[in-house]
Amino acid sequence: MAVVLTVLVLFLAGFLAGFILLVMGAINFDFSNSEIPPGVNQPAKLRIIHIILICTAVVGKILENIGICTQVSFVRYMQGRKTLGADPKLFIEDLWFEKVPVRLYQPKAPSASQRRGVMFFHGGGWVFGSLETHEKLCRFIARESDSVVVSVGYRLAPEHKYPAAYEDCLNATQHFLQHLEHYGVDPARVIVCGDSAGGNLAAAVSQTLAGRSDFPKLRAQILIYPGLQALDFNLPSYQQNRGVPLLFRERAAFYMLQYLNGNAANLEEVLESSHIPVDIKLNYRKWVSPDNIPEEFKVRGYKPRVLLDCTTEVFEKVKRFSEPTLCPLFAEDRIIQQLPESFILTCEYDVLRDDGLLYKKRLEDNGVRVTWYHLEDGFHGIINSFNSDWLSFPAGKRGLDNIV
Repeated sequence: MAVVLTVLVLFLAGFLAGFILLVMGAINFDFSNSEIPPGVNQPAKLRIIHIILICTAVVGKILENIGICTQVSFVRYMQGRKTLGADPKLFIEDLWFEKVPVRLYQPKAPSASQRRGVMFFHGGGWVFGSLETHEKLCRFIARESDSVVVSVGYRLAPEHKYPAAYEDCLNATQHFLQHLEHYGVDPARVIVCGDSAGGNLAAAVSQTLAGRSDFPKLRAQILIYPGLQALDFNLPSYQQNRGVPLLFRERAAFYMLQYLNGNAANLEEVLESSHIPVDIKLNYRKWVSPDNIPEEFKVRGYKPRVLLDCTTEVFEKVKRFSEPTLCPLFAEDRIIQQLPESFILTCEYDVLRDDGLLYKKRLEDNGVRVTWYHLEDGFHGIINSFNSDWLSFPAGKRGLDNIV
């Protein structure tokens, strides 16, 4: 018996030591491959958040290797395990809109008139995120703007590839627009809103509904550091912020491929911009080009890239990147011209910054009114930190106040 206990203790000690070494190795790798620019306020907090994310991913990988669960499912579980109690100012209800799970937030206080309606699509690279991860954010928006908020729990990649997430968000929005009276919402004041991948989905839904006469016209779209294209991952912001948490350049491309194909088999070609034929690149260059980025956003360094061609085999796997419902920056001018008033939030230390800047230019060039708010000390994902206790960032609250 003593021998068995000794072996068990040694095994557990060895496992624990190996686990610690693995985690420390991941953290050391993070430190050597990441960069927190001096312009970020409270950099230690950002480093801590990033280390927590790295540790969660490492534990998930260990569990996957020993056959308990997949890394993706573990990370999703850890992200969504916090549950909030009842809200004294809101009625909160889980519903289904056209087979899509949604969470409805309605202010309890009586209103003399119909309220605004907000369709909210969460971020998470189309792979992560849920109704739970953005619960605090949606409650805040509903309370502070006195709006009815509908958070959409769309299907996630890699299990559900494009266009699953887009279709879920579109179907849920159309259902809401058909039943506004039931929720006391003014048909003239419905907004679509989303952060990161959710901003991509909000832009795509807004474009699809533009010009439709069978639904109420959207009042506005709110795009929070959206990812809007997969043509060029070497724009200035992708080069400048390639190693800035919480979204590395490689991860941005990785998530886009997960959403498109359910795998990242062509990640290197996408990062090198050798996944799209030159003639197509030149065709879209009027919309996606470093030339369209204001010079003040290039001062931190930018190296122009040589146009590379691609093989037919690679392009066949990613050719749907040219579809506006996946990359809204590629929509034709006639669609852009019909879009509602827009609010775009960008962060200086975010690889997706230039996607927002390029879309801002496209909208303004086509006569769409744009309110742009830029967080000069912001990073990707900062809005979700507005109420994270001691890990909160003032810039996140500042950005959210402007959104409201």
